[in-house]
Amino acid sequence: MVDIITSAANPTLKSLRALHLKKHRRADGRFLAEGLRIVAEAVEAGIVPEILVFAQGHADHPLVARLIAATEGGGGSAIATTSDMLNRLTLKDNPQAVVGVFRQRPMPLDRLDRTTAGLWLVAEALKDPGNFGTILRTADAVGAGGVILLDESCDPYSTEAVRASMGAMFTQSVTMTDGASFFAWLRNGPGFLAGAVLDDAVDYRSVAYPTPTFLLMGNEQSGLPAAYARQCDVRVKLPMHGRADSLNVAVATGVLAYQVIASR
Repeated sequence: MVDIITSAANPTLKSLRALHLKKHRRADGRFLAEGLRIVAEAVEAGIVPEILVFAQGHADHPLVARLIAATEGGGGSAIATTSDMLNRLTLKDNPQAVVGVFRQRPMPLDRLDRTTAGLWLVAEALKDPGNFGTILRTADAVGAGGVILLDESCDPYSTEAVRASMGAMFTQSVTMTDGASFFAWLRNGPGFLAGAVLDDAVDYRSVAYPTPTFLLMGNEQSGLPAAYARQCDVRVKLPMHGRADSLNVAVATGVLAYQVIASR
């Protein structure tokens, strides 16, 4: 049964709006996904929202109706509300017609099965949630197993990261750990570590990347720490033919990831 909420003082909507803040996401264990496409991608992947909020008057839309049925069939609740309330919930003047509230599903490092994919993407101290979402989308595109975030990286469940992932949040595993734990885990099983650096590196096209390869990318500003670069089985670089000395980390990840799978 669909609930109707139109008051800004409603405690449910207030608690959901708080999920825009990292501390509330951490305490609550849930996150927001905005838009019909992203919520539909989640449902198609077998992940239904705990709460579905949609604009009044859209319940008869075929896709919205399917999302309502999937949410309620999975034990969740559906809420119809006004455009003004959606503005408040999404912090936008022109909000999407649908917002899904999902449970966070981080993959613990000790439960990650490296044998399920030939490529894994690893990012150290990644700060920009848009870059993370794009890297997650790239992981989905190349058939990677998931993305491993090291050290003090951005919150992968922020609204910006989820939006940039274009649904890949629900098809890829996300692991958060520190560098020391990751390197110890990696050396306890099969895995070839390729790190992207600017100096003391070979052309990325000259390497035969075995399975599984872990592609390690550094921070947007400072790049990969020297201590981390020394842990790599190979250090690779992209040739820069113009005046720029580096590429955006998400763009570089995409180029390297496709080369890894093309080399096999």
